[in-house]
Amino acid sequence: MINGQTIPAFKIGSIPIYGDVLLAPMDGYTDMPFRSLARKLGSAASYTEFLNAVDVISQHHSIPLRAAYQEWERPVFFQLLDNQPERLLEAAQRLLPLQPDGFDINLGCPARTVAGRGAGAGLLREPEKIRKIFHLFRQAFSLPVTAKMRIGWGHGEPNTHIELAQLLEDSGASALIVHGRTRQQAYQGKANWDAIAEVRQAVTIPVIGNGDVQKVADIRNMKIHTGCQGVMIGRAAIFNPWIFCQRERDQVLPWEVESLILQQLELNLEFYGIPRGLILLRKFAKNYLRYFSIEPILIRRLMTTESVDDFRNILHGVIMGI
Repeated sequence: MINGQTIPAFKIGSIPIYGDVLLAPMDGYTDMPFRSLARKLGSAASYTEFLNAVDVISQHHSIPLRAAYQEWERPVFFQLLDNQPERLLEAAQRLLPLQPDGFDINLGCPARTVAGRGAGAGLLREPEKIRKIFHLFRQAFSLPVTAKMRIGWGHGEPNTHIELAQLLEDSGASALIVHGRTRQQAYQGKANWDAIAEVRQAVTIPVIGNGDVQKVADIRNMKIHTGCQGVMIGRAAIFNPWIFCQRERDQVLPWEVESLILQQLELNLEFYGIPRGLILLRKFAKNYLRYFSIEPILIRRLMTTESVDDFRNILHGVIMGI
């Protein structure tokens, strides 16, 4: 197994999770190439980018790529997004032939285009709809279903994390991923680890904490502070995927950065083809290189070249100059 562990850190339903640090699902980032690299570095499971139920049902061309995974990535959870219980169930049933290990219901996306229509964090205001979603899923199949939730809506409304967590457990959720911010906060301000600890105390199913884990020490600190069984890392992993193997960014050598970028480039080219694979790599490469002092003109050349060979050559020159 990837993490080299023989005893699971916890289980999601009947599925053992070997490791206690997981890559968070992030729209536009956690595609198969990046996820698979994170898994090799030590992320304990794979969660896909959200799959919009409407797109799944209408067979939108983006869904096969967003739902793609490598067999060795297992366990793999498909994250679903919508505001209608019946539509979420239909989407899940249509995805079953792809054989995911489980599903995750997005109760946390704060984007106005999502939460504003009652999906993602918008569902936080409709607990009975959440109850119905999980009831329908439990009736339909035995795969574990998790929820990635925020602690409340914000804007002066009381946080509902304890009541929501208990409702989810009672409705059949197999685990909870708790982002310690409200919808109003989005990704700003300090994550409330106390709220994550309160959820951990309120339920018996596994709780995975999320929010403000930026350093290796934060992983241990969150577990101690909250008692959670696992820790999920989002934005920090975009800059330092080596955090999954317990390495701070300043411990990673330039040649290792080059090696990872080239690995991701090859995966991208195989997965997306040319030129899309190169274009989609740019944001990752720029983030991986931001810790080094590099001439802006070299970064611009790297980010704008349309030639794969030129990209490799420019990158090597940048690394050699560090």
